[in-house]
Amino acid sequence: MSTTPLDGNAIVYADGAFNTPNGKTAHGLARFTRRYRVIGIIDRQYAGQDSGQVLDGKPNGIPVYSCLQEALEQSDLRPRYFVIGLAPDGGRLPVAGRTAIREAIQAGLNIDSGLHDFISNDPDLREAANQYGVSIRDVRKTPDRDQLHFFTGDIEEVDCLKIAVLGTDSAIGKRTTAWLIVHGLEAAGYAAQMIGTGQTGWMQGAKYSMIMDSCINDFVSGEIEHAVVSAYRNEKPDVIVIEGQGSLMNPAYPGGFEILAAGRPDFVVLQHAPTRREYDGFPGYRLHSLPEQIHAIKVVSGREVIAITLNHEGLEAGAIEGACRQVTEETGLPCYDVLAHGPDALVKQITTYLRANADNRN
Repeated sequence: MSTTPLDGNAIVYADGAFNTPNGKTAHGLARFTRRYRVIGIIDRQYAGQDSGQVLDGKPNGIPVYSCLQEALEQSDLRPRYFVIGLAPDGGRLPVAGRTAIREAIQAGLNIDSGLHDFISNDPDLREAANQYGVSIRDVRKTPDRDQLHFFTGDIEEVDCLKIAVLGTDSAIGKRTTAWLIVHGLEAAGYAAQMIGTGQTGWMQGAKYSMIMDSCINDFVSGEIEHAVVSAYRNEKPDVIVIEGQGSLMNPAYPGGFEILAAGRPDFVVLQHAPTRREYDGFPGYRLHSLPEQIHAIKVVSGREVIAITLNHEGLEAGAIEGACRQVTEETGLPCYDVLAHGPDALVKQITTYLRANADNRN
């Protein structure tokens, strides 16, 4: 989807992580962003290839470079930002990443990072940024407490349809599916707003965002509510789509409780990778089955899961439809691979609930 970027041209750093779970921020930016015009990805393993072809088998015109110097020499466009596309466990910056950031600063590029290691807290890099006149934005830095919001109950005034896209695991494609639903609704003529709940959602330009995993716990529910209510009051959308985080029973990234409680979605779409047997990055921790996870959502929130969206990792293209049928047989729910096949069928289902929601209001 073409759009004028909010902030300008960007090179995304994902060296050693592109096309792996630790590169999911880079993946999101390669697929779609309203904040930047991405003109290149850095990962020496895939240098010379098209990033869309590497990720999805569909060229997107964004090349992969081996290093920043190669990107600067070969790109016809001048970048303004150097964006950290890494999303490693714990959000820590590898040593090689620190070197790359220094090179970017010396090249006059502003730094945007979504890591838990705050670049602006590094005295050497901060001094270099001052010397070269560039900015450092640490997206995960928590705002001052006087800027945070506590839960108020204002969520009850939001009477448009709210859909939460949760997942059975972390790094499973919840955000990508949420954006595809928003794009599909827009293409169908509906006004839709995405509520970003992580650093990548913000980097992709979600207008109403909070970053859940670095927010002070007392304010997580209030920040979710504030984002949803602000989107409703300011934009008057037909549908609000809330990006999920982690999964209800992930041992390292338990997420979704606050989204269900504070965002109060009408329905849930659940993202699932049928080839996964254990929680991502944690061998020995069995991934709870789809029926177990659907039941947990119902028990926690009283909300219904209306559809499963498939993450086709580990599947050949010809096996996707069969995997969807198997999920439907297991759960009784429709299953869609929106990344492989587009969101139209799921959007059509969602609009039936949208019409029912309007009838209930009237």
